[in-house]
Amino acid sequence: MKKKLLSLLVVATMSASFVACGNGGSDSNGSGSGVSITILNSKTEIQTQFEEMAEAYEDATGVHVEVYNADTDTTVASQVATKYASNDPYTLTMVDAKDIYSLADDYAYDLSNEDWVSHTNLGITVNDKLAGFPFCVEARGVLYNADAIEAITGETFDPSSVATLDDFKALLDELKAGGMEQPVGVLSEYWSLGAHYFAEVYEQQEDPDAFVNSLLAGEADLGSNEKFNELMDTFDTLIAYNYAKGSAANADREETSMKLAEGEIAFMFGGNWDWSVINQYDYTENMGIMPVPENTSDDTNTKLVGGGSKYIFVDSSDATSDEQRQAALDFLNWLVSDPEGNAFLTEQCALVPAFDNIDASALDPLSLSVKSYADAGKLIPNYNYLPDDHMTVVGQEIMQKYLDEAMSRDELVKEVETYFKSATPIEH
Repeated sequence: MKKKLLSLLVVATMSASFVACGNGGSDSNGSGSGVSITILNSKTEIQTQFEEMAEAYEDATGVHVEVYNADTDTTVASQVATKYASNDPYTLTMVDAKDIYSLADDYAYDLSNEDWVSHTNLGITVNDKLAGFPFCVEARGVLYNADAIEAITGETFDPSSVATLDDFKALLDELKAGGMEQPVGVLSEYWSLGAHYFAEVYEQQEDPDAFVNSLLAGEADLGSNEKFNELMDTFDTLIAYNYAKGSAANADREETSMKLAEGEIAFMFGGNWDWSVINQYDYTENMGIMPVPENTSDDTNTKLVGGGSKYIFVDSSDATSDEQRQAALDFLNWLVSDPEGNAFLTEQCALVPAFDNIDASALDPLSLSVKSYADAGKLIPNYNYLPDDHMTVVGQEIMQKYLDEAMSRDELVKEVETYFKSATPIEH
């Protein structure tokens, strides 16, 4: 009941703010009363917030916004294809990055001239057309509990001081000597191991696409690849200091998150999405995300891996009128430039915005870390074209065994190379 009342209050507050600001600028930009636009929302966990925002937006601007929740039983791409086949596309469609690349040429309007472009470097351009509006940002690295670290070291924790693996090991040993016998937690879920940690082996290459293609062709020598060995050296260190060492693949995500939240451990590989679990416990105040420590000759150990996790494109087909298209463009500019649009992203939806002009001080500590790296241009892009079964095969059948020390590095190399030789490439 309390949550519902709060939601109603949010709608009322947004409506009042819109009215106080006049028409929100929509009429002056070419859209206004009587226009209807549709949005496909594929970030289903914020559907309620989207619907409440749409109601307030219509009350203030006269633009009717209908928000459709993506069907989780089928792919978003197939839902979009069905709408285009019936000549009834959504005005604004939220998809994953790989879908922008496949749909942009035929269906996406060029956003290059929009006001928000100067505030982000995370938009997706396809064949010289800016097609994808970055709706939010997610990133991954090593989560840390600064309070737990400082209680032992007696010094303010600076993540940049442990960028190398050697420095990271020295800190882990200091924590152990100070009474934290097991300073690390490693999530054992296959998606974390396969799609998040091991994926960095490809993402941190100078040319990720070329490297993945060489694996698919059976030409790559994974075992001698410098970046692979740097990251696996770090992973071996995480295993060595893991509180669940010996039965690591059976470690519970909730227990691991609780230990980090409450300071029983100091580090855990993950992403800002892990806050949804961490905040269920009695967490300490000072937490954040730092890059994966590596003994490396490049600057990958100064960056998180991540970027836009959802993108919106505006329909360019004749099924959408110029007036509807302008209303859609106005809506995207409202998200970036209007305080209420900003609040929808950061306060109502608790999302990390992809734009450097948006105040994100209301976000959780992990998201604040991500925002700081994104604003500084310190994000290594996600690689979106791994084979569909990579996460389960490499994560579950290979990396979980390696985490449990039931497989050597040479055996892991052989298994991964064998997998890629028969994997189905993703066209792009």
